[in-house]
Amino acid sequence: MTEERHIFSVLVENRFGVLARIAGLFSGRGFNIDSLNVAETDDPAVSHMTIVTHGDTQIIEQIYKHLNKLIDVIKVTDLTVENHVEREIILIKVYAEPQRRGEILQIMEIFRAHTIDVSPDSLIIEVTGDEGKLKAVVDLLRPYGIQELVRTGKIAIMRGAAKQ
Repeated sequence: MTEERHIFSVLVENRFGVLARIAGLFSGRGFNIDSLNVAETDDPAVSHMTIVTHGDTQIIEQIYKHLNKLIDVIKVTDLTVENHVEREIILIKVYAEPQRRGEILQIMEIFRAHTIDVSPDSLIIEVTGDEGKLKAVVDLLRPYGIQELVRTGKIAIMRGAAKQ
């Protein structure tokens, strides 16, 4: 069986310990979380989790079933099989000597990136997009010297008018 990456959208009650229970579900069964993003929705009583994981068909089915069994879980959707939009944000601190800043700014313009901070020898750049776009910008900035890089993890939402 081949392993596939899956993106789960999980609506949960916004209560103490919910994140720990979901993380415990994964760790207790030996499942890996590739990325996890959680935040309150427009309803303060509900949070939305985007969980990226991988596994063969049987493991993905187990994850789906176990998530649905948790008492604080309102709804689980496997976005991988739905028409959806996914994004990440990445912050990159790159060496930017004054004589090379023009080159870096051109790269940023191509990728619609934003300068977040400027110091005498570096720039902090924010880029939003899918995995391919983020990989491309990192690859192009690497020769300039990346000092630090952080990313949010994936967020995703179904396309269309249907509300989760």
